Amino acid sequence: MNHITRSLIVGSSALALASCGADQIASPGTSGNVTINLPPAPAPTPTPTPTSTLVTPAGACPTIADPQGLTDSGTISGPTGTYRVCTLPSRVSVSTTLPKISGLLYRLNGRVDVGCDGGFAAPTATTPYASTTVGCTAPLTADTNVTLTIAPGVIVYAGAGQSWLAVNRGNKIDASGSATQPIVFTSSDNVAGFNNDQSIGQWGGVVLLGRARVTDCRFGTVAAGTCERDTEGATERALYGGANDAYNAGTMRYVQIRYSGFVLSANNELQALTAEGVGSGTTIEYFQSHNSSDDAAEFFGGNLNVKYYVATGADDDSLDVDTGARLNVQHALMVQRAGQGDTLMEIDSNGLEGDTPRTNLKVVNFIGIQPQTSSNNEANGKAAVLYRGNADVTLYNGVIVAPNNECIRMTSNASAANRATLAARSVVLQCAATKYIGDGSGAAPFTAAEVATAFGSGSNNNTDAFTNTLTALFVNGANEDAVVATDPTALSSFFSATPTPYRIGVAWSGNTSWYTGWTCNSATASFGAASSACTSLPTT
Repeated sequence: MNHITRSLIVGSSALALASCGADQIASPGTSGNVTINLPPAPAPTPTPTPTSTLVTPAGACPTIADPQGLTDSGTISGPTGTYRVCTLPSRVSVSTTLPKISGLLYRLNGRVDVGCDGGFAAPTATTPYASTTVGCTAPLTADTNVTLTIAPGVIVYAGAGQSWLAVNRGNKIDASGSATQPIVFTSSDNVAGFNNDQSIGQWGGVVLLGRARVTDCRFGTVAAGTCERDTEGATERALYGGANDAYNAGTMRYVQIRYSGFVLSANNELQALTAEGVGSGTTIEYFQSHNSSDDAAEFFGGNLNVKYYVATGADDDSLDVDTGARLNVQHALMVQRAGQGDTLMEIDSNGLEGDTPRTNLKVVNFIGIQPQTSSNNEANGKAAVLYRGNADVTLYNGVIVAPNNECIRMTSNASAANRATLAARSVVLQCAATKYIGDGSGAAPFTAAEVATAFGSGSNNNTDAFTNTLTALFVNGANEDAVVATDPTALSSFFSATPTPYRIGVAWSGNTSWYTGWTCNSATASFGAASSACTSLPTT
């Protein structure tokens, strides 16, 4: 798979593959693409060069609450300086804080678990649960309730490709950065300065496991309300699922996850963020995924709200939702690398169209930019967005720019009652001459005409004949501001009709600061001088 960048990771080498979703394995690539002019993007902030202000290593690793402590693993050097390396234990067994210390990086060495899995439901003295989490074999009579707190500005990197962070059921993460001090999860190649704008798949990613409802059970059944699944690629169980749609897996705010998606096993890889059975008590906002070799983020089941979502350079899908996930997203910016990636959005039910809850995605205020078609998209998604059976999709106030590609594909392998549905309001499309694909192999496949009707160009402020006037790649111009926006507040109390004046898209006059500072810049998308380069480390 010659499209994937081979990267030298300190201590190991890795070859990253990519997957298409819960039920497909994809091989992204590029050939025969037609280059077109897209909205101009500012030049990315250059990678810092060595100066007299290079970072110097901290003298030692701090003492943390976990009795296993941190392991001093020496130092690592790159273009921004030299850092003390403090390796986390393989399991964080008590609530622990990782403080921000100048000249210090935290390292994942393989899978790192947060707490022990408290089971499908919280265990009790009369119904103890024999945990299947690595290193947690004794029956539990209560959730371990471990919280891993990560201070603003902390950088956590993977020391090996197989490294990933698993926040188990009954435990939480509190990764709360700030607009000027984002938390960064990344790879050792990124620290060493080896990466470029095509680097992907250098470590696993972050996985949140919860007890909200899921479908496509590996254990239990949907009918009995006991459905559970296992994390794709995990060689040791990492289970999720339950009956608590309000489950709280913690907080991820002002966070970047870079260069993720390493293949863990059997052609299965993680994405930057994998949220599995996560409930509405969880907070995810101001989140950037950059150059994941799989999806930017994938949501398996659960019931979750996400606000201020940035996906740059994903090699598969910029947003993937399936297995009964109910997801609300507001302010979503999705930009693929030229000639790479599959779909901007892939929404499905993993082939079990009779299961409930139905997958349900609502996206309000979004821009999706697909510069060119890629061989991966042509072989898999085939259009900028893909909606499959037993999935209900609602799109408000959005822009899709995919001039070399079809915009919407809907496919059904089931009965008419279980086909996907689409409702669009104030959504504009800039696509190739063929705008819609309908297909499927079941009893009620879609036709292209049915897909066109579902979108409804010419009604509800929608059009499929749009010409964008975006500036700085994703900031509204005159044509975007002229589209009448639709008030989203009736969809859910989560959605707001602010800031005003309200518009379609993600950035307009008076609303161009929410993405600055905490994001990172690349050739794919630049977020201004306040954001540093993705190929380098922040040094604040």
